Amino acid sequence: MKLLTGKRENKVFIGVLDSTETKVLSVNETDSMVECIAKGEEFLQDVKEKIEAASLEAYFLLDEVTLLSPITKPPKNILCVGKNYVDHAIEMGSKDDIPEHMMVFTKAPTTIIGPNEQIENHLSITNQLDYEGELAIVIGKKGRNIRKEDALDYVFGYTIVNDITARDLQAKHKQFFLGKSLDNSCPMGPFLVHKESLSNPNQLHIETKVNGEVRQSSNTKHFIFSVEEMIVTLSLGMTLEPGDVIATGTPAGVGKGFHPPRFLKPGDQIEITIEGIGTLTNHVSKEI
Repeated sequence: MKLLTGKRENKVFIGVLDSTETKVLSVNETDSMVECIAKGEEFLQDVKEKIEAASLEAYFLLDEVTLLSPITKPPKNILCVGKNYVDHAIEMGSKDDIPEHMMVFTKAPTTIIGPNEQIENHLSITNQLDYEGELAIVIGKKGRNIRKEDALDYVFGYTIVNDITARDLQAKHKQFFLGKSLDNSCPMGPFLVHKESLSNPNQLHIETKVNGEVRQSSNTKHFIFSVEEMIVTLSLGMTLEPGDVIATGTPAGVGKGFHPPRFLKPGDQIEITIEGIGTLTNHVSKEI
């Protein structure tokens, strides 16, 4: 099941794709995705019943829909796991930078934008804007001190994020938050795929292209910390809630990892594709 938050004829709605992924059925026009997720099985059953009852005429073309971020406003900051691939940890430093314990930071909710929306270039603030293609976990139910064997029970589904980062701000302030939280620096989407449609989130191909050139190509099987381990660690003494978003880390191939670095420029197009989810496409704005 692939869900989306979309806009059609000035009306925002929650929709579900048909089997061809070319048509959409509106399943909720009153609640946000987070509110739908919080309803749990009741929401999923409602979607299934609406699909069964829908006529062909009830569907409309995906091309008629403006896709928004599946989660437009999470309950709290986006939780991010850093250096979760060995090759990325090495490209950002050395083998000594491979974490023994999970590295965590956050991005402000005001960073979120949807597919095809423009990433602000922030040229007055940074000249080292970088991309990071990542799988994102969306939490489905409230939990704390979650056991590893139960971790996937707390997942609603998965989507894609681009953890846009101002590397110079990251270095200047010697912490991650400011360099990670510029407005419009977290594209998300295009769809939220329910966990039943992805049998193993720890074995998904991930690829990032910039202007059509493959920069990142890896697989989530190379995670240092698995999806289950991330949920366990993040829930230790801290409550995870429906709609919480966890960005799981990026593989090697970011702009800073090249010699010389290859940072984003105004007008650049970034496409992130993850197996079973789709492709998230955004451009860097040209306006200053």
